[in-house]
Amino acid sequence: MNQSIVSVKNLVTQFHTEEGIVPAVRGISLNLREGETLGIVGESGSGKSVTSFSIMRLLAGTGKIAEGSISYLGRDLVALSETEMQKLRGKEISMIFQEPMTSLNPVYTVGKQVMEAILIHQNVSRQQARERTIELFREVGIPAPETRIDSYPHQMSGGQKQRVMIAMALACNPKVLIADEPTTALDVTIQAQILDLLRKLRDNRGMSILFITHDLGVIAEIADEVAVMFQGEIVEHGKVLDIFSNPQHPYTRGLLACRPRLDTKYKVLPTVADFMETVKADDGGVKIIEKTMTEKRLESLTTEGRGRLLHPRSVLKAIGHPWEDSPHAPDTTCVTEGQAPLLRVRDLKVHFPIRKGLFLRTVGHVKAVDGVSFDIFRGQTLGLVGESGCGKTTTGRAILRLIEPDAGEVLYDGVNLRQLGTTAMRQARRKLQIIFQDPYGSMNPRLTIESMLTEPMVIQGLGKSATDRRDMAVALLEEVGMKAEHLRRYPHEFSGGQRQRICIARSLAVEPEFIVCDESVSALDVSVQAQVLNLLKRLQAKRGLTYIFISHDLSVVKFMADMMAVMKEGKIVEFGPSETIYARPHEQYTKDLIAATPSDDIELIRQRQIERQVVLAARANKAQ
Repeated sequence: MNQSIVSVKNLVTQFHTEEGIVPAVRGISLNLREGETLGIVGESGSGKSVTSFSIMRLLAGTGKIAEGSISYLGRDLVALSETEMQKLRGKEISMIFQEPMTSLNPVYTVGKQVMEAILIHQNVSRQQARERTIELFREVGIPAPETRIDSYPHQMSGGQKQRVMIAMALACNPKVLIADEPTTALDVTIQAQILDLLRKLRDNRGMSILFITHDLGVIAEIADEVAVMFQGEIVEHGKVLDIFSNPQHPYTRGLLACRPRLDTKYKVLPTVADFMETVKADDGGVKIIEKTMTEKRLESLTTEGRGRLLHPRSVLKAIGHPWEDSPHAPDTTCVTEGQAPLLRVRDLKVHFPIRKGLFLRTVGHVKAVDGVSFDIFRGQTLGLVGESGCGKTTTGRAILRLIEPDAGEVLYDGVNLRQLGTTAMRQARRKLQIIFQDPYGSMNPRLTIESMLTEPMVIQGLGKSATDRRDMAVALLEEVGMKAEHLRRYPHEFSGGQRQRICIARSLAVEPEFIVCDESVSALDVSVQAQVLNLLKRLQAKRGLTYIFISHDLSVVKFMADMMAVMKEGKIVEFGPSETIYARPHEQYTKDLIAATPSDDIELIRQRQIERQVVLAARANKAQ
């Protein structure tokens, strides 16, 4: 069971650009053993995905394996012709890509796409391929596989599309499965199901998995060994228990520390910069300088920053969470009795019509938001948490009237937003802003950052002149950790974390009081996520902002939010202080969300590894 099935030695992968040769992978070596899972973890740009594409020989036209070898059961993949590699791909080595929607062809049924892989590599009839596809759909947990085989990608949920991709990867019984960020875009509950599915498939088939992710919490759930990558190099490699219990490299320690946990006591999250800094080396790479996390810095992370601000005590008692009976941090306070909410939402409903037939008659409605009510007081953060499709994003957009509600009241500072005309609503939006999930998708690629920041100022009549507005834009960029020189650049010239900082600056351009943060960190690396979360908290304390923070990640919501609303099927099923809901959830749905959150608890990892050794021993005995 310890036989090496894929061996990478001294791999150097480069990309040829107009600026010259860019090394993406710098002489890495690793071994993937039979029946085991090797996790590769690192931030965007670390070279982990390029490593997987190098193994599959799927590099872009400008990419090239410059040095090193990649051996699969003794065969050098670098030396194989493209025709020989095509015979291996899908049959011997298969891959699950990060984004299932863009990996599936929208004009073909999901069944036809899986059948295609079977027909290419196996000598079977179309009927046999269809039957095999139905079996695969059943194995990966797709409900009603006999009918779902004829569905198109857009007719399936994100979790179901990812299961289709797994079925496609397994179609020809590969010995090696490369999973490139297969759970990044999924809810925690769906993520837990996919991880459990991959574990079972690995154990039942004796398959080897190369699992790539930026989330060490996910790695703790599935990997046997871990390779930590930073700027094209493996900086630490070892057994998963050793990496989590005794990390040696400062970058690994930084990645482990910056993940928000459900039981965290931090009020400000540590970042990788607390553990190391980098300087440019003579060979074009980077030199890492280790830093010591001092007791003073550690204390500041748990004591500095705003404390939680809860609803008035009378309200807490009325909703079943009396102050006296609930756990609270020492610096937690309550809103003064008698203070009016800044935002009051009452019986909010958003129903989307279902139209069918030649004349598209309405035959029913999807109740995306179905009678939601809550209050938010000035300076608070309300966390909206739930799975995809629960209605949390629709709720946020309906409040801002980016989607028109069908019923209900939205009172902001005593004014019913639903009754405002177009001009009055535009004026009101100076106080009400939103940060979208996808920073790149929410930017105009043809506008410079300066235009993007000053345009809202012009619309709202801020600033006396163009020079004045430019100075304001510079101040905004500096406030979110960017530089004045960035004003002349375009969105594509920035990283994901930088783009999100620019989007935050844009939302602040009109000096708002209230911001909806819609999954604003879900697409970011954990280290960048920590920086953005700290920034949002710092801005709230400085500017007195009020947030609705929307996310499917309960640990992130608990870190950010004072009060929390758990949504399911368009309704709020649980509401209360975030610490109390975590400590004593009432609803089974909330308990399931908490249980599905990846955990890197050392004892849990140790127990999982003991169970793995039992499985590996059983397979070894069976092989004999």
